[in-house]
Amino acid sequence: MNGNSCSIAFGYGNSSTYKNHDLIVYHYGYEKCKAKHYWAGVRDHYLIHYIISGKGTFIYNDKTYHLEQGQGFLICPNILSYYQADKDQPWEYCWVGFQGRKAQHYLNQLNLSVSQPIFNCQPNDSILFIVKKMIESKTITKGRDWILTGLAYHFLAEIMQNESYFNQAQDTKNYSEMYVKKAVDFIEKNYSRKITVEDIADYVGINRKYLSSLFKEIMNTSPQSFLINYRMNKACILLSQNLLSIAHVAHSVGYNDPLLFSKMFKKCKGMAPSQYRKRLMGQL
Repeated sequence: MNGNSCSIAFGYGNSSTYKNHDLIVYHYGYEKCKAKHYWAGVRDHYLIHYIISGKGTFIYNDKTYHLEQGQGFLICPNILSYYQADKDQPWEYCWVGFQGRKAQHYLNQLNLSVSQPIFNCQPNDSILFIVKKMIESKTITKGRDWILTGLAYHFLAEIMQNESYFNQAQDTKNYSEMYVKKAVDFIEKNYSRKITVEDIADYVGINRKYLSSLFKEIMNTSPQSFLINYRMNKACILLSQNLLSIAHVAHSVGYNDPLLFSKMFKKCKGMAPSQYRKRLMGQL
């Protein structure tokens, strides 16, 4: 259901061809609403609005939110929503609608959900620019869906980078857990490379000392110990493959020096890699 008409530009992605993809763009657009323009209904996908200027009201999950420039709101599938432009300062907003296997996972990273549908950003021209690029993509015939998906990731990344909940809405515990989770994710994806705790801290965006204190608080270990143990656990799996030499295993878990690897393995597991392999093979 729609109220008064608005100036509007919008477009649609391909929601039928890529059902199994991580992120699928359904539609996107921009509106400069007239006073009291409204929409009410249920969506079958996720939809994020970002308010460029003006004010409006969002009623969702039995709660009422009065929103303005720099804020945004999430609509989840199959939840009744109502939103209306202010009568004196009607809002201007852009939006992106999407689905996909990892859509909810990405929203979790933004701390957005049915119970927490609002986010706060610094006024950001980049978000509108991304949506305009989506609208302009209608002239592209080859690779358009890939372009739209890339822009959708960029849209979500801009929200994450500019969300003021990093400075305002989250308590200290949530901050800590978020940083540690991000560090663990980095380790899981990069343990096979020659990374340092400094690299991990740089990726998370905090200094090494603070990262170490968070790990000790939440994981009861240091980032260095976590990294070493993660590598050694991966090495245990690789040692079950007879075709891999100890040197190959060492290189596969981030050690260029097989002797250093063997030393660290024995420290963690109580025996040399060769002994561990023999035990796996039933030779000890």
